Amino acid sequence: MKIEKKVWPEFFQKIITGEKTFELRLADFKCSPKDTLVLKEWDPKTKKYTGRILEKKVTYVIQTKDLKFWTQKEIEKYGFQIIAFK
Repeated sequence: MKIEKKVWPEFFQKIITGEKTFELRLADFKCSPKDTLVLKEWDPKTKKYTGRILEKKVTYVIQTKDLKFWTQKEIEKYGFQIIAFK
């Protein structure tokens, strides 16, 4: 399955250089190993895509509800997922 997600420029660039090899996302969608993560660079200042796109194979997914980046309501409903890719 292909899953498309926005990525802000500073994180997109770290993925390109290989420094960042995972994604932390709200678990409001299904994601499994062997899926393809289509990462589209999104500029939050202009609220537009930059046109740069990466495709990464998902190798591992773990879900948890212990982190506090989103509202408590969202966390209780979805939990989290950390997505590793190569």
